[in-house]
Amino acid sequence: MATPSRRSILATAATVGFGTVAGCLGDSGQSALTDETNPAGDVEPALTVDISETAGGSGPPVVDRTLPRDYEFGALVDAAQSGGPPQDGIPSIDSPSFNDADSPPAGLGEASPVFGVDIEGDVRAYPQYILVWHEIVNDIVGDESVAVTYCPLTGTAQGFYRGNVTFGVSGQLINSNLVMFDRATESWWPQMLAEGIQGPHENDTLEEFQIVWTTWERWKAEYPDTLVLNENTGAARNYGADPYGSYDPVNGYYEDDNTLFPPLQTDDRFPPKEVVIGTRNQDGASCINKDQLREERIIEGSLDGIGYTCVYDEALDTGYVYRNPDEVAVRTAGAEYEVDDSSYAADALPLPREIGYDAMWFAWFGYYPSTEVLA
Repeated sequence: MATPSRRSILATAATVGFGTVAGCLGDSGQSALTDETNPAGDVEPALTVDISETAGGSGPPVVDRTLPRDYEFGALVDAAQSGGPPQDGIPSIDSPSFNDADSPPAGLGEASPVFGVDIEGDVRAYPQYILVWHEIVNDIVGDESVAVTYCPLTGTAQGFYRGNVTFGVSGQLINSNLVMFDRATESWWPQMLAEGIQGPHENDTLEEFQIVWTTWERWKAEYPDTLVLNENTGAARNYGADPYGSYDPVNGYYEDDNTLFPPLQTDDRFPPKEVVIGTRNQDGASCINKDQLREERIIEGSLDGIGYTCVYDEALDTGYVYRNPDEVAVRTAGAEYEVDDSSYAADALPLPREIGYDAMWFAWFGYYPSTEVLA
């Protein structure tokens, strides 16, 4: 049986609340359909972002950072495919509002995935079941202007500093992955690459921050004072129905081996949608199998001759990647880790920590065929 297209999935989703996404947007890129309800427990008013003021500016802040490149940018642009909806057809959330942990949105279950952020003690959770309809949240966390981004087709949640501009969904996909655009310069930024590949910011790199993919139950247990994004997004959506399937229990697109678009390259070391934790920096690209990390708790390897240590955080069911050029010994110590006879939490080892994020194997390898699998 033929694999359904993203367009057909979204067309079907229209009958359960997606609406005619291409037609529900105003000139500003914000949804013209508003949700008149204000869920109980809303403790923080929406932060209104005036998109019109960001147009014509210099774009988001960029950093001097060397990342591996397995393709020329022109080849990536040529590989772009329409995902169905046009630019801004999937509307970003530009005025997010939040509940406290004691009053989560009705659709958020204990086992539901959330994307956790902690910036300067400002702790927030962004439910997957809301972001699957929007893919980008332009927010202010810890006095920092940030974009929390999620691509359902590649299983990637990543965070970027955005300065005084906002990001939107371009409607294009490369390697099945969300291509963002900034509303100041309309440069293209493939989410997984964190680099500009077309427009005034071609060859520039965004500054990232760590996002934790975990469950609501785990996140609120570790951060009881967290805020959680609610369904008051300014868009009319059926937030109880994921157009691609479900993570609780896992089914549909998230479980089978089919992809809606052909990957840039393939590799059969893992099933296509096996979750890996990927990282990339001046040494190159590497990843670890998340199930293997759960089992072994510590995975060590090398990238371009430089040592790396990956550790498992049982409380949040996530992993952290550390650059370990001196090959410092790391040992398990109960729920923590021991380095030089001192104990540390999984996210606080005395080593340089790298940005890492969960990704489906086909998507990671498609962008980084030169990747080293640490095992």
